[in-house]
Amino acid sequence: MGELREVGTAPVPGPAAALIGRIRPAARRSWVVLPAALALAAPLLLSSYGVHVAIVALYYAVLGASWNLVAGYTGQFSLAHHAFAGLGAYASAGAVLALGFPVWAGIVVGTLAAALSGYLLGGLTLRMRGIYLAITTWAFAESFRILLAVNYQVTRGDMGLIVPLLMGTLDPVPNYYVFVGLTAGVLLLSAAVLRSKVGLRIRAIRDDEEAAAVRGIDVVRWKKFVFTLSAAIAGLTGAVYGHYIGLLAPSQVRFTEMAFIIISVVLGGFRSFWGPVVGAVVAEGLAEALRLSGEVRMVLFGFFVIVLMRAYPAGLVGLVAALGQRLGPRPKP
Repeated sequence: MGELREVGTAPVPGPAAALIGRIRPAARRSWVVLPAALALAAPLLLSSYGVHVAIVALYYAVLGASWNLVAGYTGQFSLAHHAFAGLGAYASAGAVLALGFPVWAGIVVGTLAAALSGYLLGGLTLRMRGIYLAITTWAFAESFRILLAVNYQVTRGDMGLIVPLLMGTLDPVPNYYVFVGLTAGVLLLSAAVLRSKVGLRIRAIRDDEEAAAVRGIDVVRWKKFVFTLSAAIAGLTGAVYGHYIGLLAPSQVRFTEMAFIIISVVLGGFRSFWGPVVGAVVAEGLAEALRLSGEVRMVLFGFFVIVLMRAYPAGLVGLVAALGQRLGPRPKP
């Protein structure tokens, strides 16, 4: 499906328009109601460990959805998203442990710290394109990870920093519903942005920066806005997740975290609204299913992603949409 179609900003030409026109409003709402019902009922169907895995999947889903705003819809391939999540977590921990803030206030501090870092980094890098932006943001993330590792007196390095728990308990069930609410809120915010004139502007920037500038769009301003918003969401998510697990370490800012975010988005469907959520759930579920295979797990996981991308580059969401179009009733002549 095209980008404008998924947020309802423009009519969809071609055969897909006939298909969408045949879908009743109640059937359209089922695409939201059914996943929401399953999400709310998940703790009743899963073990405690299964609920924890679901929380991790939602964590990557939110990070993937916010990164997709920058990379998928604006065309800025940043490799610092996991660093913003780590920054939000450590900033929240510092506010709680050093300044005596309550956990909720610490999360606000972590969100603002990530947003400020995103704004400053965006101002320095967003005039770059392609590989230059990717390398610069990767260097920022690696520098931040090293800074966390060497400042043992402040961060305790690889020993880990113990932080207060989000809900005051390690029981994953109440924490799960916090992440469900966070995921829903971020998706609603993303939909609002993409439905607005901002969504049209950032797509225009992605498609052709020069043409967008000629039409009066302030390219740097809107790229910086989306970059800052995405960093703030990552910081918020990282802060909430940090207080959920109760332990922070530099290993949580390794590049493998960024790689997993990218894989989740691409697996689910790059530049699609539901792609990051579907991709994160499938990727985390697959990673857990293959955990017993040791080092071979990542090889098998990578093989699965490569096969799917070779067979259908639009990802799982695009694959399901194509199957629905093929199996659905044909339009009357």
